[in-house]
Amino acid sequence: METKDVLLELRTKHGFSQDDLAEKVHVTRQAVSRWENGDTTPNTETLKLLSKLYDVSINTLLGSPRQLICQCCGMPLEDSSISKEPDGLFNEDYCKWCYADGEYMYHDMDDLINVCVNHMANDQFTPEQVRAYLKDMLPKLDYWKQYKNLAGAEKFDEFKQQLMDEINALQVDGMPKVQSLNALVGGYINLEYRLPNGQPVKFLDDGATYLGTQLECEFGGNRCFGIAANMDFILICTYEENGENPELVIYKKR
Repeated sequence: METKDVLLELRTKHGFSQDDLAEKVHVTRQAVSRWENGDTTPNTETLKLLSKLYDVSINTLLGSPRQLICQCCGMPLEDSSISKEPDGLFNEDYCKWCYADGEYMYHDMDDLINVCVNHMANDQFTPEQVRAYLKDMLPKLDYWKQYKNLAGAEKFDEFKQQLMDEINALQVDGMPKVQSLNALVGGYINLEYRLPNGQPVKFLDDGATYLGTQLECEFGGNRCFGIAANMDFILICTYEENGENPELVIYKKR
């Protein structure tokens, strides 16, 4: 459907006159008439108001010109499954299971894969087939695509192994050998460290994706090692439960 037809259908479905709708979205009746005749389309701010009023995505208002896909799990999106921001606006990049109430639900790719395998495996596709498909597909989505210059799953695995070799070669006292790395979103692991001069500092980008893991200290106690790395650097730190009292051990440019 064209935008003009969608707008007319939604207004009629909700029982609004052109005057009623104009008042609700702060425009003139003539503006509504021009939309429905196809002479003009609502501006961005008005589309947001219409989206909240009708509880449909802006993509739907515009006649669904894009095939929306969740940029975290890859699921095709419809209005009933699209996530919303805390203010009620649709976030057309994610499904409501991957992004809810302004929070990303998954920051570890393996956790997401385990959940998806449970839902997607069936008589036609085994869990192993689903897992292999997701490991190839997910790194291509915007949420996980920190490593977009790497060509496919095989190169991605090679890069992870290279990182693990570099990290293990540092031989950090008390840190076990790194045997796996997971995709982690910066906002969940971006701890604040205090420099010798007392200044607090963070080294990661909340919106970026890193490869990392958590390891229990071999010396015992209540501290763990945290690792975050990308193409540019390796960061190793220690911290207590829930990331309390973090201390930077190594920040090394690659």
